Amino acid sequence: MTSTTTTHDVRAQQRLEDHEADVVVVGAGVFGCAVAHTLANQGRSVILLERWMRQPNRIVGELMQPGGLRSLHKLGLEGCVEGIDAIPTTGYDVIYYGRDVSIPYPYLDESGNVIPEKDAQAMLASGKNGHANGHANGHANGHPNGSAHPKKSDMKRPEGVAFHHGRFINELRKACLKHPNISVFETEVVSTITGDHSPQVLGVETRTTDPETGKKNPDTFFAQLTIIADGYASKFRKQYVTESPIVRSKFYALELIDCKLPHQGHGHVVIGAPSPVLLYQIGTHETRVLVDVPEKLPEASPAAGGVRGYMRNTVLPILPPSVQPSFLAALDKEDRIPSSMPNSWLPPSKQTQNPGVVVLGDAMNMRHPLTGGGMTVALNDVVILNEVLSLEKVPDLGDTAAVARAMNELHKRRKSLTGIINVLAQALYSLFSAQDPNLAKLRRGCFEYFVRGNSDEPVSMLGGVLQNPATLTRHFFTVAFLAIWLDWKDNGLWNLPLNIYSAIAVLWTASVVFLPVLWRELAK
Repeated sequence: MTSTTTTHDVRAQQRLEDHEADVVVVGAGVFGCAVAHTLANQGRSVILLERWMRQPNRIVGELMQPGGLRSLHKLGLEGCVEGIDAIPTTGYDVIYYGRDVSIPYPYLDESGNVIPEKDAQAMLASGKNGHANGHANGHANGHPNGSAHPKKSDMKRPEGVAFHHGRFINELRKACLKHPNISVFETEVVSTITGDHSPQVLGVETRTTDPETGKKNPDTFFAQLTIIADGYASKFRKQYVTESPIVRSKFYALELIDCKLPHQGHGHVVIGAPSPVLLYQIGTHETRVLVDVPEKLPEASPAAGGVRGYMRNTVLPILPPSVQPSFLAALDKEDRIPSSMPNSWLPPSKQTQNPGVVVLGDAMNMRHPLTGGGMTVALNDVVILNEVLSLEKVPDLGDTAAVARAMNELHKRRKSLTGIINVLAQALYSLFSAQDPNLAKLRRGCFEYFVRGNSDEPVSMLGGVLQNPATLTRHFFTVAFLAIWLDWKDNGLWNLPLNIYSAIAVLWTASVVFLPVLWRELAK
């Protein structure tokens, strides 16, 4: 006990006085805090650097899917969503030109397999053991015939959670501040440090503000491994990442007070404007609304009244009647442009080429926030990192070859979840913001697909529960064929030439939207 305490004291002194550790983490956001805490739990000495430690005020990163919450539990950080007035989320509600369909997260058995809704409801109604077929992974554990008999008591719906982003970040930072293996510094990282005769990164240079004089003083921090997790606006991305973000739109945000949502506990996607609108409750009295505004949208031009004019003239009329009063009150409360964030797609890249440093989190990989998958991806990455960078596999983080092998393993293993969430986000955004007539047909097909009860597996993939790219592909092209069928009915089944042309056009459009993103996410 005395020896352990002495070791902790010596390592803490090295961090505080010499600014040396096993790991330096740049950025105390969701990913940065989670990875710092996780590596510290391994016994690593960790320095966590953050420019501002005050509570952040961001308009995204407020909805955590069930898969993200599950990863938070695996990392031992589940307490960070307690005591922050977080709201449980149990599914989605899609409102399509006034029609709506509720899409709850499906029931799961004790092994985590999806139980079809009709089977689950039958079991709940009967109160007896049931029989569930057609599990998402194509089989059930221990049942070679692909069936399972879950007990009613074993069945449960996954839940996500929504909250004020800043409150959640504060709790993550508190967990890091309490950890004996972590030292946290409020300082601005300005550059990385490399050796005189090697490209290996040895640490970072920073500027720390003197609280008395306000002067920024230079500082340095050294580690065997530097993890850069400085977010969507990363200053190091161009230096260490081969990809660049693609931005097609921005989210503009309002906070609604005492808003009456059509389905409590659900995230709402409203389709009817040129681009989708999101609504979800983030506190007892607060509901977040995010209005997607594509670049150069005519309805949001200065001549049309700008973003506020777009919200008032185009968005307000398509919202559910119960939402409109609080939306209008929030819009009238401010006379300035609402807060905004760019919506980016940044395909993932292997972090094996730069010795001594890796770039992760939003700095390395982003997707459109439409599906709320960002935190799920980040926390799942940390779960994998905990395994591939374990002390047994990489006892010395200064072993750059071992770290590169671990990053290669991360890149491969994260695809089953991250690839699905990223492809879903990009594909659904293309459909829900469709201006092209063929995309509009696919959008209608998607909504009708949900109306017909085909939502269990899609919403499980969106929620980070089901990880099967083949299932995603099957559902997407089934939606395409349903869109073709609906279009044929509109045209008249007898109109063969037009229907054949239409079918080819819709399939081509679906392939162009889906396959390049799928290939980029899963094949590279």
